[in-house]
Amino acid sequence: MTTTTARATDHATTDMPEIADPSKVAPRDARELSKLFFEQLTVLEEGTPEHQYARNTLIEMNMSLVRFAAGRFRSRGPEEMEDIVQVGMIGLIKAIDRFELTREVEFTSFAVPYIVGEIKRFFRDTSWAVHVPRRLQEARVQLARATEELRSRLGRTPTTAELSELMSLPEDEVVEARLAANGYNSASLDAAINGSEDGESALADFIGADDAALALVDDFHALAPMIAELDERDRQIIHWRFVEELTQKDIGERLGVSQMHVSRLISRLLARLREGMLSTT
Repeated sequence: MTTTTARATDHATTDMPEIADPSKVAPRDARELSKLFFEQLTVLEEGTPEHQYARNTLIEMNMSLVRFAAGRFRSRGPEEMEDIVQVGMIGLIKAIDRFELTREVEFTSFAVPYIVGEIKRFFRDTSWAVHVPRRLQEARVQLARATEELRSRLGRTPTTAELSELMSLPEDEVVEARLAANGYNSASLDAAINGSEDGESALADFIGADDAALALVDDFHALAPMIAELDERDRQIIHWRFVEELTQKDIGERLGVSQMHVSRLISRLLARLREGMLSTT
């Protein structure tokens, strides 16, 4: 054990060595020191300063395990790596709280799966731009592996049927997993489009269109209570003419009146509704 990282003096009331800076203890030394601190945790009363000191020291000494596990995901960029390390620390703390020396296994072997598992859970819960069920998240990973394997084997993009056979899933579930994969990443509608002539075009400029009926929404809201105030026959005439799109002749036959009379009824109803709309405006 290096003298620059630890001083083997007795701590206040226990046999624990007092370590000046646990985070700088070499991994090899941390492995041996961890055994001593885990032994103390088994006899110290939880909540006491001594117990807290032992637990905190174990966390700081073993931070290198978190950095080691997080290194597998370094391709995600420096900003996300900070979050990954923080999440990995949660896994380390869980491992410390659940480890027992009686397991007769090295703490490093016990802790790394906890740390990696916590990181993967973080990706599963937060990395998707659109939340999809867990089974589809897992199917997406399986689909990616199966696609790559078949592409290498066949020299072409595999069909849905071929993927279904390799993945042992029905074809409709393969299609569903493929659709769910679209929810993993998203792009901002304000994202600039490379190669646009003006150099300032955004994605929103190329998708969607103005809804011509959008301006009618307010009119519909204003019209609804007025139609509700009409008697049953007048509402029925409005429904037949403008929903079912019946001719005035057809409406007249249903009411047992002439087409001319239906025309006058409709004109009267529209004038009443129009007047109500104008007064509302």
